Amino acid sequence: MLILQHFPGYVSVTQRYLDAAPLQLKFGLAASKCNATNSQCKAYLSAIIIYLYTNDYKQAEMCYNDCSQIDAFCKSDQNRCASNLLAAYSDGDIEEIKRIAQSSSISNLDHSMIRLARKLPTGDVSALKGNTARQEDQPLDENDLT
Repeated sequence: MLILQHFPGYVSVTQRYLDAAPLQLKFGLAASKCNATNSQCKAYLSAIIIYLYTNDYKQAEMCYNDCSQIDAFCKSDQNRCASNLLAAYSDGDIEEIKRIAQSSSISNLDHSMIRLARKLPTGDVSALKGNTARQEDQPLDENDLT
């Protein structure tokens, strides 16, 4: 593996997935312009799954928050699936993540996305649970407007 990195044009597998997530978001935007809301919602859920597969929970959460601003996604089964998946990650519930990966919302995605989702979780979910708990314990700063 290390030897391959010295070849020009070599792109790691993780980098390929990180490149795929924005493409899914662009596909969702294109589907929106064509009034293909089902394809749009599937693309947004796929992007969230890709971020989770690459152990980038923060980016998956940001992607979910951005996609939730879109009315079509907000009312969809894919939104509920993504919400449940992120909640299971934040709770550190591996069994719930695996159960959600078997759901019909995931089963209706493209074959490659189904395979990624069924491999979830790929990282240490329990460490993520500790990080989210620490963030919730921090007091709110009334002067911070962000």
